[in-house]
Amino acid sequence: MNDGTATVRDCVAVLESVYPPSWAATWDAVGLVVGNPDTPVESVLFAVDPTSEVAAEAARSANLLITHHPLFLRGVHTVAETTPGGRVVATLVRAGVALFTAHTNADVAAPGVSDALAAALGLRDVRPLEAQHAAAVEAEAAEVAAGAVGAVGAVDEHDAGGEPDPAVCRGLGRIGELAAPESLGEFCARIARALPATAGGVRATGPADTPVRRVAVCGGSGGEMVGAARAAGADVLVTADGRHHHVLDAVSAHPVVLVDVAHWASEWPWLEQAAARLTAGLAARGRTVRTTVSTLVTDPWRLHVSSR
Repeated sequence: MNDGTATVRDCVAVLESVYPPSWAATWDAVGLVVGNPDTPVESVLFAVDPTSEVAAEAARSANLLITHHPLFLRGVHTVAETTPGGRVVATLVRAGVALFTAHTNADVAAPGVSDALAAALGLRDVRPLEAQHAAAVEAEAAEVAAGAVGAVGAVDEHDAGGEPDPAVCRGLGRIGELAAPESLGEFCARIARALPATAGGVRATGPADTPVRRVAVCGGSGGEMVGAARAAGADVLVTADGRHHHVLDAVSAHPVVLVDVAHWASEWPWLEQAAARLTAGLAARGRTVRTTVSTLVTDPWRLHVSSR
């Protein structure tokens, strides 16, 4: 096409240039899941989870659905509509909507999921908590130039179509500073204002008057990064999916407060960032699309009753 209309293929090329599939964890399942690469795309919907409700929203309003979480992480033998995944596939196919996923490759990207969370919380001087440094970036850039990596422009430290910047690091989690110190109670209130409301809200392992200045964040399940947060001098680690015994062990071993939020809420800020990167990358190719971020709450916890 030469009229400025994008295709699924165009969108995939841009997304894989900023979230290369080669960066995904070996157990992950990313990329194009449903759809014809040559289908024209006028509207793109971004969401965290490919649920039936999100698929229905995409069927009403979009040609391409981009989610953070994969639809299938394990092998399946059926997509019959008697299964949740089958119902999602059927809804999208009937409506002519493609589905693309960027998961752990978006987690480690720069900017990526944790950058968006750090920005939502107002952190400054943000840097990776566990970084892959310039040597690794340069080596991967050489592989791309030699055709050894399948992704289009498979380095994430630049906008689509630009040159890689080896001085920029990528990796899991981020650490930054608040503009001024505040109490843990104030900081948790800041998080509650910044992220979408969920039944679970915000909970922390420390007393409300604990001082907070240096903050580590990891969108999604990042409790295992408490040691890295401590080594980086963080006062708190903001992440999701805290498990009882793991959290007990973590706070016993490290003088870092764990702040737990809903998994979905911690990753939701990335959607706007990803939409902006797609729009910019397509513009560089002379293509345009409309982008929308879903506001459907796909956090599975829907009711909370305080014990106090």
